[in-house]
Amino acid sequence: MNVFPIEIPPLRKRRQDIRLLVEYFVDRYARKAGKNITSVDKKTFQLFESYAWPGNIRELQNVIERSVILSDSEALSVQESWLPENSMPMEPKNASELNAIQAQTKGVIEVALRESRGRVFGRSGAAAKLRIPRSTLESKIRSLKIDKNRFKSSTDK
Repeated sequence: MNVFPIEIPPLRKRRQDIRLLVEYFVDRYARKAGKNITSVDKKTFQLFESYAWPGNIRELQNVIERSVILSDSEALSVQESWLPENSMPMEPKNASELNAIQAQTKGVIEVALRESRGRVFGRSGAAAKLRIPRSTLESKIRSLKIDKNRFKSSTDK
């Protein structure tokens, strides 16, 4: 894959793709869930097109999957509260600011792991406490070189 790197702009710079992606994901997840969703609420499209999608297409996909699962009508609608207000993360200005952000992130993750006794997933896991997907947390744990096993109590080993 690295032989021919392909650069694709983030979803926030490809607003024209949002409608097509929404329709594709709605169809995909509705069929998977055995639901008959035939349309998407106009307000939902407006919400999606005005949102910055910091999590890119994966975030869009997760929001749609959640709304399909919770939907009990033929028209899909998404609550505005499902999308955070401050959707654009601030870019760090320099290396020391980046290090401070990483240290803060690491600290937050370690607190969640301590509270969940090293457990990453499940209702009492760190991912649930942080309200992020398990895969995202696992990735952050690896990239920040956190040893999640050190938070397990002796009775859990």
